[in-house]
Amino acid sequence: MEISSESALYAPIKALFERQGYAVKGEVGAVDVVARRGDEPVVIVELKVRFSLSLFHQAVARLALSDLVYLGVPRPTGRSAKRALRDNLALCRRLGLGLICVDARGRAEVLCDPGPYAPRKSKARQARLLREFDRLRGDPNDGGATRHGIVTGYRQDALACALHLAGQGPCKGSVVAQATGVKAATRLMADNHYGWFERVSIGIYGLTEAGRWGLADWDGSLPEA
Repeated sequence: MEISSESALYAPIKALFERQGYAVKGEVGAVDVVARRGDEPVVIVELKVRFSLSLFHQAVARLALSDLVYLGVPRPTGRSAKRALRDNLALCRRLGLGLICVDARGRAEVLCDPGPYAPRKSKARQARLLREFDRLRGDPNDGGATRHGIVTGYRQDALACALHLAGQGPCKGSVVAQATGVKAATRLMADNHYGWFERVSIGIYGLTEAGRWGLADWDGSLPEA
């Protein structure tokens, strides 16, 4: 069953709260769903047939009425459903909102409850970010991408090696490393991720035709010495 209207969401969500002893009413003032249980804080649910920025805006505005605000949406389906659910669930937690999804069988499930959220920082991911920052020469992306895409530190290292080979001809990996400052030059040329390098003999690498085109295409991605 495809859920194409907010009214199709209402019955399963109402039943979910009624099983927990709440009295539930729909369309109370400007609020889609209101649930009350004794003297406890009121629960608010905003319904929409899909995730949208306006839904989050609406739910955040309802936090002025209650700390217990949920989004009620159909469970995403399709190829990108898992990622969409994960990303929107993370946003709900960041904003202190709850999330209720209704599946194709009409079953409502609470995926997270409203409340403060303090995500743990990833030291490993932060370290990777700082390594990439330090590896980049200059600021080649200028807040965005070049005409070919984002310039990475790895791409700059490959360009530096290719530029040296273009000027000097085939060289030992250790010579390229010393001349360019790319410590992993030998491994980089051996891996040949972009198809720019070829092994001429043991430990010696040269530039392929693709490498020459790469230098032409990415001209300007390395800062001037």
